[in-house]
Amino acid sequence: MKHPHFFGYGSLVNRNTHEFAPIHPSRITGWRRIWRRAPNRPAAFLSVIAEPGAVIEGVIAPVPNDDWVALDAREFSYTRLAVTDTVHHAATDVRDISIYAIPPENAVRPDADHPILLSYVDAVLQGYLREFGEDGATRFIQTTEGWDTPVRNDREAPVYPRAQVLTACERSFVDDMLLDMRARVFA
Repeated sequence: MKHPHFFGYGSLVNRNTHEFAPIHPSRITGWRRIWRRAPNRPAAFLSVIAEPGAVIEGVIAPVPNDDWVALDAREFSYTRLAVTDTVHHAATDVRDISIYAIPPENAVRPDADHPILLSYVDAVLQGYLREFGEDGATRFIQTTEGWDTPVRNDREAPVYPRAQVLTACERSFVDDMLLDMRARVFA
């Protein structure tokens, strides 16, 4: 039986942030990841914008009970867009695939008052490290625009509701990446 699927490119890549299964590593063409803020959110989150020739990695997973309600609630600031023909994957039970993006007319460039949360970066990169290894996590960093956005270090008191505890190696990777990117991390 075929089911609708979603393409996850941020925290949905991390299996610990949800119970959607099975997950299949995938690639999507024609989309680029970018840090953006929706007006109804206090911090920056990942979104995607259309860009011919761009390729990003992520995962697909079936929508629970073929019902978008729970996923739409999780992604409440985003619009769901059909992308079936642009996703490359090995799954056999796929009916159609959608992606979530902050609508361009609602997207705001993040700033120091609406920073990237380190707890969110941790969750996302933990997912990429576990699904795609260090090379895949590095590709995630290289194919994401907006690393000049300030990053709030909220590890000790995470603001992100699906924050994860990183291993020492994962934490070192994230910290080294932020240093290499010359990210402006503040307490």
